Amino acid sequence: MPGATRAVGLMSGTSMDGVDAALVRLADGAPPRLEAFLAEPYPETLADRLRAVDAGTPLAEVLALDAELAAVFAGAVGALLASAGCKAAEVDVIGCHGQTVWHAPNATPPVTCQLGDPSRLAEATGCTVVADFRQRDMAAGGEAAPLAPLFHAALFGGDAPRAVLNLGGIGNLTVLGAGARVRQGFDCGPANTLLDAWARRHLGRPMDEDGHWAAAGRVDEALLARLLADPYFQRPPPRSTGPEHFNLGWLEHHLAGGEAPADVQATLAELTARSVADAVNQWAPEAGEVLVCGGGANNGELMRRLAAALPGCRVASTASAGVPPEAVEAVGFAWLAGETLAGRAVDLRRVTGSRHPVRLGGIYPA
Repeated sequence: MPGATRAVGLMSGTSMDGVDAALVRLADGAPPRLEAFLAEPYPETLADRLRAVDAGTPLAEVLALDAELAAVFAGAVGALLASAGCKAAEVDVIGCHGQTVWHAPNATPPVTCQLGDPSRLAEATGCTVVADFRQRDMAAGGEAAPLAPLFHAALFGGDAPRAVLNLGGIGNLTVLGAGARVRQGFDCGPANTLLDAWARRHLGRPMDEDGHWAAAGRVDEALLARLLADPYFQRPPPRSTGPEHFNLGWLEHHLAGGEAPADVQATLAELTARSVADAVNQWAPEAGEVLVCGGGANNGELMRRLAAALPGCRVASTASAGVPPEAVEAVGFAWLAGETLAGRAVDLRRVTGSRHPVRLGGIYPA
């Protein structure tokens, strides 16, 4: 790959719990190769401030977060390179997704916002940075999300049809045909965002570790039916969503009152599993395998529910295909940055609905 053989990918998702950093070797004609990985949690106060961002947040706070996140990202890059024994001068590019705090693809005009000032990141690390991946796709008429299907194909494409499921704050599904062709890609609905928010409220912990609390509850079928009746789940692709839609306010609107918190958690886990299964059955009926990445792949109860909801598919972590589930998206943004530096446009028409292939991301030189 001209000008880019070693890359760092940075990913901070809708869970808003930290940044994942991956050191990746890129070469034309070969899948990206992970050399080192690090997960850097956000300070609790920073995570709380990020989750509080909404349409009424003062501009001064948004700009402060933009600058502060750049420093956090630079720290993660430094820690990653130190752990790998790699110097910044040996890194050709950093691909930084940024922290999404607002995503409204159906607004007028459509908008999406990712924080983590790439100019500050380039200055702090001394590396070229590629960022703002979503903006060009949205300018070309796309929803700007999900971008994961592009690198899912590069990482996991093969001779047989399969699906790749990312379970971050939001779940997104990639449908791969034979020959690593992306047939479809879209956001299924909530994955961990509601589970984590409910756990923070009732357990005082950032998550329901391994789904133990959900496993102790009972699915409330009437509540589940009300949640699944949301029109989003019936929308055909392209479609994307986020915590702007699926949040605790949305959940509370559907509660009848008096539900046991553990039963609500069990119902939310089943909502994730059922909405994914419905999406797979409708849009990937030929897939004999669903590879799962993201934090949800480490939730044993959620994986059990997914397997039960998809009895005709093999449901397995992407670790079985050679890539740790928590590293997939960071590896992917390293790969996307390499594509941008190489001057290659990517085709998201079947994923985001963009009008034509585009070269994603802006380049911020070292």
